[in-house]
Amino acid sequence: MRRTLLALFVSASLLSACIVEAPGGASPNERRQATVTQVPALSLRSGANFEDKVELVGATVQPGRLSPGEGARVTAYFKVLKPLEEDYLIFVHVEDAEGRAERLNVDHKPAGGLYPTTQWKPGETVKDEFNIALPPGSSARALNIWMGFWEQKTDARLQLKNPDAVRNDGRSRVLLAQVPVAQP
Repeated sequence: MRRTLLALFVSASLLSACIVEAPGGASPNERRQATVTQVPALSLRSGANFEDKVELVGATVQPGRLSPGEGARVTAYFKVLKPLEEDYLIFVHVEDAEGRAERLNVDHKPAGGLYPTTQWKPGETVKDEFNIALPPGSSARALNIWMGFWEQKTDARLQLKNPDAVRNDGRSRVLLAQVPVAQP
């Protein structure tokens, strides 16, 4: 039952995060939707540098505290430093901070699938939004949200260049946020 509920929430999260990529790449309108000219005030700052190609500027998580059965909207901002030769997925691992529950994977194409990484231009800031959900009855006291870039065909990750400057797990997964969970 617990695995079924977990799978249901993962599926719901993925449905809201994964949109089929626009054929032929991003139109000028889609590019405008996927990028920002100014990053809003962020509750979470990062500075994670992935191979001198992309910097994770930071993110917001709304709401900033969850209860079992609730979801949150995560918005991350990426500064493009150099062109990317591969279309990377953004991998997201949502884990019980105490390691007592299975990981939720919310891997997805950036910017709702509208703007693949091979089309990102240096100097742009790309906005990426996705949802996470906490299963009902969860006993987690906090959730860790880990993220990075993953190329599906080769199973390769963009490597973190500044591991001493950001919280990470040594495998190019950056700790984006720890979200507290209210207990009933």
